[in-house]
Amino acid sequence: MTRAELTAPARRLAASLRARECSAADVTEACLERIAEREPALHAWACLDPDYARRQARALDAGPIRGPLHGLPLGVKDIFDTAELPTAYGSPAYRDHRPAADAACVALARAAGAVVLGKTATTELAAYSPSATVNPHNLACTPGGSSSGSAAAVADAMTPLAFGTQTAGSIIRPASFCGVVGYKPTFGMIGRAGVKLLAESLDTVGVFALDVADAALLVGALTARSDLLELPEVSGPLRIGMCRTHEWSHVETDAAAALEHAVRALSTEGAILRSIDLPPDFAGLGDAHAAIFGYEISRNLAHERGSHAAELTARLRQELAAGDEVTAQRYDAAQRLARKCRQRLPEITADCDVLIAPSATGEAPLGLESTGSPIMNRIWTLLHVPCVNVPFGRGCRGLPLGVQVIGRRGDDASALAAAAWIQERLGT
Repeated sequence: MTRAELTAPARRLAASLRARECSAADVTEACLERIAEREPALHAWACLDPDYARRQARALDAGPIRGPLHGLPLGVKDIFDTAELPTAYGSPAYRDHRPAADAACVALARAAGAVVLGKTATTELAAYSPSATVNPHNLACTPGGSSSGSAAAVADAMTPLAFGTQTAGSIIRPASFCGVVGYKPTFGMIGRAGVKLLAESLDTVGVFALDVADAALLVGALTARSDLLELPEVSGPLRIGMCRTHEWSHVETDAAAALEHAVRALSTEGAILRSIDLPPDFAGLGDAHAAIFGYEISRNLAHERGSHAAELTARLRQELAAGDEVTAQRYDAAQRLARKCRQRLPEITADCDVLIAPSATGEAPLGLESTGSPIMNRIWTLLHVPCVNVPFGRGCRGLPLGVQVIGRRGDDASALAAAAWIQERLGT
């Protein structure tokens, strides 16, 4: 199987697998060959067991069609529990840790026929301290985080699909930096049982793919949502709200220009574009996210602080100490503001089918000491709305940029359908 075949839409590959036109063993072997070729440079994987992947594939070839993911290889972020593979949560504190069971979404993916290739690298405990993963487009640049390995592995044709999570910008930002589709569903759409908890009000399970419809396929298979397995058509002119947000001053020139270019291109394709300004109180959502994040992680990582403090990086210890300074009163006020803004958002966006905004402040930064700023993502994570990165354009250093498509909470099918329409029109 060639690299071109591996980078074809996963839906097409899935159809061929279900029709027995190709075998799960062949597809898996092609991915393993690509990983063997590129992993020494990219460091996208935390754990690989090629023989285990091959056994899964052979079992699928020998049995009945399991489901919509039959034979499709899948990367699993290393904060998802797996019974057959170690789960280290990106931390030496959990070196050689072997969970007793798969995370619920991993088990559901297996039941739908996916082949778990291995565990993709994550930042330390899915927080901010980087993994060893580099950006496939420039090995001197970050791939983003915390879902570093998943974004890099999909971008480099190591696997057609991968799991990620987002607590601030951990799906959309690395997807933008690596030039792939990242889909953060509505908060709570995919169950988090067996996924390492960081912040219970924010953590969201999502996915990476090369194509919007492929990302929808994976989530549809996990949630039994037929409108994701087969996305609805966009009927009538798509109404798009361009939302610069209160963080627009952080956006670099190239990313701003890419968004403006996308707006012009979509207008010529028949979309109705309008500018959407968020009310003044939405300007407080960034600080609200920081308060909620700090308060919750400082408590949810109590065991690691108490029993493994010496194995945590200085940066994480500092983050946890900062979280201790968030009072219960500040936390409660932040939660009240989040609830208020979630209630108001449908009215603000009533004349739009989706919003678009930058997926990141710009290209992937040079250097591996940071995974980049999540400032363009955190308010949408806090608002619990579905978000999709659609790759579009390149920056001045030749690295990918992205457009973030934002839908209504609970209406992921419409958001994905709009994102697929946008991806097709932008030619990405």
